[in-house]
Amino acid sequence: MKHRDTKRVVTVYSALAPGFTDAAAAVGQIREEMKNFNNLPENISIDYTGQIEEQNKQMAFLMGAFFTGLGLIFLILIFQFNSISKPAIIMIAIFLSLIGVFGGIVISGSPFVIMMTMMGIISLAGIVVNNGVVLLDYAQLLIDRKKNELDLEDHEYLSKDDLLAAIILAGKARLRPVLLTAITTILGLIPLAIGLNIDFFSLFSEFNPKIYFGGDNVIFWGPLAWTVIYGLFIATFLTLIVVPILFYISMRIKMWIRRKTSSEETKEVFTYQEQKEPLETSTPLVLDK
Repeated sequence: MKHRDTKRVVTVYSALAPGFTDAAAAVGQIREEMKNFNNLPENISIDYTGQIEEQNKQMAFLMGAFFTGLGLIFLILIFQFNSISKPAIIMIAIFLSLIGVFGGIVISGSPFVIMMTMMGIISLAGIVVNNGVVLLDYAQLLIDRKKNELDLEDHEYLSKDDLLAAIILAGKARLRPVLLTAITTILGLIPLAIGLNIDFFSLFSEFNPKIYFGGDNVIFWGPLAWTVIYGLFIATFLTLIVVPILFYISMRIKMWIRRKTSSEETKEVFTYQEQKEPLETSTPLVLDK
C-alpha cells in the first residue's frame, strides 16, 4: 500500500490515446462521471494528479509571467511616452487581441494546450505592443509638428479638426509597416502551424527534400503558431482602427478637462477682482484735527 502525506493512497493510472494532447478535457469528462460518488466517507477523497496537475502548475507560472511582463511593458511605455493614457491604450489592445485567440480556437475546434498557447499569447503581446508604439509615436510626432507650426505652447492642445487630421495621417502612414509586420509573421508561422517538414540533409546530398506534413513537431509547436496567427488577425485591425479611436477619445477628454479647469481658474480670478475693487476705490477716511 502506497502512502502520500502519511495517508494511504490508491492510484488509478491512465494515458491519452494517440493524437490527443488535451488532458484537461479528459479529466473534465472523468469529473462528470465521478459526480455520482457523493456519499463517500469523510476520510476518503478523490484527487486528480499527473499531467493535469502539471498543467495547473504551468498555467499558474505562465499567467504570472504574462502579467509580470505586461507590468514591465507598461512601466517602460510610461517612461517612453511620458504619459499614462498611451500605454493604457496599448494594454487595452493587448487584451482585446485575446478575442482573436480564443475565438479562433473555438471556431477551429483546436485543443487549448496550456503551455504552448500561453507562450503564443505572450509572443502576441510583444507584436501588439510594437505596432501600437509605432502608430502612437508617429501620431504624437505629427501633433507636435502641428503645434510648432501654430506656435502653441506645450500645455496647449490642437483644435478638434487638426487633431483628427493628424491621427488620420498617422494611420495612413503606418498602415504599410503594420500590415507588413502581420503578413510576414503569419507567413513565417504557417509552416510551423501545418507541420511542414523538409529534410535539408537529403536536399543537398540527394536533391530530394522529402517534404511531408504533420508529425510530432506540429503537435508541440502547432498551438503556439496558431495562437499568434489567430491573434494577429484581430490585433492588426485593432491597431489600425481601435487604437487611433481610443487615442482620439483620450485627447478629447484631456482637452475637455483642460478647458474646464481653465474656465474655473478664470472665474476665480474674476471673482477675486470683483471683491478687491471696492477696497481700492473706497474713499479714504479723513480725521479733523
